[in-house]
Amino acid sequence: MARKNPSGENWNPGLALRLAWEKETIALPGVFCPLAAKLASRLGFQAAYLSGAQLSASLGLPDVGLVSVKEFTEEAARITAAVKIPLLCDADTGFGEPIQVERCVRLFEQAGAGGIHIEDQLLPKRCGHLSGKELVEASAMAAKIRSAVRARENPSFVIMARTDARGVSGLDDAIARAKTYLDAGADAIFPEALETPGEFETFARQVQAPLLANMTEFGKSPRLKVSDLSQMGYRMVLFPVSGFRAAMLATRKVFEEIRTTGGIEDNLAAMLTRAELYSLLEYQGFEERDRSYFQ
Repeated sequence: MARKNPSGENWNPGLALRLAWEKETIALPGVFCPLAAKLASRLGFQAAYLSGAQLSASLGLPDVGLVSVKEFTEEAARITAAVKIPLLCDADTGFGEPIQVERCVRLFEQAGAGGIHIEDQLLPKRCGHLSGKELVEASAMAAKIRSAVRARENPSFVIMARTDARGVSGLDDAIARAKTYLDAGADAIFPEALETPGEFETFARQVQAPLLANMTEFGKSPRLKVSDLSQMGYRMVLFPVSGFRAAMLATRKVFEEIRTTGGIEDNLAAMLTRAELYSLLEYQGFEERDRSYFQ
């Protein structure tokens, strides 16, 4: 559905996401709050990402399917209200069976997301780069995709299928499942935890669809550049928890310094200044509008 963005204009976030990846391979940074999304937008990113792993971690929880669809979509709505770039959202396993997937899609659309990805794991799900994952039958996942496609109000809203088969049943099964999900109506495919550059190349060669590559740190996949993945045929490259990890490390360093020295002199240069923070918040615009009401 079209909705008003922060400038008051009607826009279609799903269409914006599709046009972005059709024009060039896009990097999607994981944004862990609306302010991080504003920073991504200001730096020129064409789209952003809401990660389930990051959202779970921000709530002090592991990424094992504990976060509800309401928590996901409430965070998505806060982010989309703050920026003019489309947001792709992690929707875990769709939060249930096909009937539950219908509601999941409608809630993410209402939250202003440009699209979601649904994965083919059994609950309790695992982080895609950990062992112990189990898969649903490909036919069961295809049913969820058909449900998602039928439920969306806007045909441009992106329904992406993620397959975790590489780490469970191998690359060939991941490729076969991707084709099954495309036949069910998926708009794009996210092959999780491929393990070599050759696997990324093979997958892209055999699966003809818009593809997303996950470049999460400290996982099973090699770290490849956006340009390299673009040449292979990937249209989206995900950096889901990079900013969050960096922010948490910086926070730990500040807290450690306060705890041990009673000050923050060593870490002061690594912080946003007050002027930089206020600029990102567009503080001046709020003050000017407030004054105008009293004229």
